Amino acid sequence: MRRKPMSKLVTVSEMRQIEAEANASGWTYDQMMVRAGTGVAQLVHSLYGYEEDLQAVALIGSGNNGGDALVALEWLASVGWKIRAYLVRPRAESDPLIARVLERGGEMATAWEDVQFSRLDAWLKHATVLIDGVLGTGIRLPLQEEVARVLAHVKDFEHRPPCIAVDCPSGVDCDSGEAAPECIPAEVTACMAGVKIGLLKTPAFSLVGEIQVIDIGLPAGLSSWEQVQREVIDEEWVSNHLPDRPVEGHKGTFGTATICGGCLNYSGAPLLAAEGAARSGVGLVQVAVPVTVHTMIAGSNWNVTWLPLPEEQGFIATEAAAVLLKSLQRATALLIGPGLGLETSTQKFLQRLLEAREKDLEERPVGFLFNHETSSRKPTTTALPALVIDADGLKLLAQIENWQKLLPPHSVLTPHPGEMAILTGLSTSQIQANRIETVLKFAREWNQVIVLKGAFTVIAAPDGRLGYIPIATNALAHGGTGDVLAGMITALRAQGMDSFEAACAGAWVHAQAGLIAAQEVGHPASVQATDVCKAIPDVLAWVWKEK
Repeated sequence: MRRKPMSKLVTVSEMRQIEAEANASGWTYDQMMVRAGTGVAQLVHSLYGYEEDLQAVALIGSGNNGGDALVALEWLASVGWKIRAYLVRPRAESDPLIARVLERGGEMATAWEDVQFSRLDAWLKHATVLIDGVLGTGIRLPLQEEVARVLAHVKDFEHRPPCIAVDCPSGVDCDSGEAAPECIPAEVTACMAGVKIGLLKTPAFSLVGEIQVIDIGLPAGLSSWEQVQREVIDEEWVSNHLPDRPVEGHKGTFGTATICGGCLNYSGAPLLAAEGAARSGVGLVQVAVPVTVHTMIAGSNWNVTWLPLPEEQGFIATEAAAVLLKSLQRATALLIGPGLGLETSTQKFLQRLLEAREKDLEERPVGFLFNHETSSRKPTTTALPALVIDADGLKLLAQIENWQKLLPPHSVLTPHPGEMAILTGLSTSQIQANRIETVLKFAREWNQVIVLKGAFTVIAAPDGRLGYIPIATNALAHGGTGDVLAGMITALRAQGMDSFEAACAGAWVHAQAGLIAAQEVGHPASVQATDVCKAIPDVLAWVWKEK
């Protein structure tokens, strides 16, 4: 069976263009249907073929999805399954796909003749699996009454077998994610060539189950396919992009991440970011915090080094910029923001730090206890390492005039919708209604990588690439989990990963860690940020093993 991992995220119109171009190039619609249906059948057999008395019932529509399902039935019959086709909508009398199913010993019934559903009920009661091939990507809601009636009956059937949806559950709008109330929830949705964008939106996401992508044999080099730069991030994608870990490596091999943040009110945030970084493979973590915060938390983590910074009443002082810059000579990535606070002195600290790329700063020795009057070293200019900005760092950034021009290109910004609203001037409702369009627009305008957090986190690069995390869990709806994510992305940047790839990999591992933490704790409501940190090694062991 040729089955690809989740990769491209496509709209309905894009998929039609891709198929049309493939057909024009010589790979016909009929050939694509054979590959699609065979892929569905092989998926079904791989999942349920070990059971006894194998029986497949397929709900058949009049379009291509119905054709895919009929091809799947024919293949299943060839390996010993008993097959039954239930026509929900009419197909051509001379349909060769129906003829081949009947030739294989399959049974057929129609919804318009089985008015009381007695035939359908008898089939479903003994079926190993149900294949949903009624409606495809071109539907418009609400559903026609005769189709809705059948789907609603099957959905509510007490003995409904596991459902495999062909390309999408029937009744889902594959662009908007809207779903008819009669939709049959699927255990698995077999997407053809690419994942349809609406399947990863609510409420559709709650109906699709596990998504598997079926290879329909698209020829290489299709321009319409290559132009799609949206990718669904999955285990294989992350495994392919994580950096290698040579056995002879030492801490210098894997980089140094500096975490800058913290204030009296939020002393735990930099600790959580540091733990997220340390668990993500970086060789060394340095934590830069106000001296008072250092006194409070230094004993909480024995695995990091510390840089106490000048402060004003528990917040990072403006002059701390020079101290931090001096310490960054060996850092390969810098995170600014967790627990930083919003004091004016800290905002000036951030501005001075960013401006240091363009003008000389007075050099200061490492540490904060030095004599301002006797310091007479020659001014120097210090470049920032790979930069990640999160949390209060983003809010302070928005207060700096022309901040977009001060940031090093391809820095990583990790806002939640509220922070994105502050940066853009849009409302959170506008952002949430157009998450993909919003991050792509501002990633291009700002020349930065943006991680828009939340259910189905999206990551955009200035060149138009987009990564989509197909995970939504309220296990991550707790304070501090964003700090952990920022630390993880910083650690991957410190190890040399491209900013877009580090952001995508970090967000996927973080989401998976949230799912594992919920299982370990027992309920997502009880998950804390520290639980997510503890789960990171399990996810990394899983994906690094596949490299």
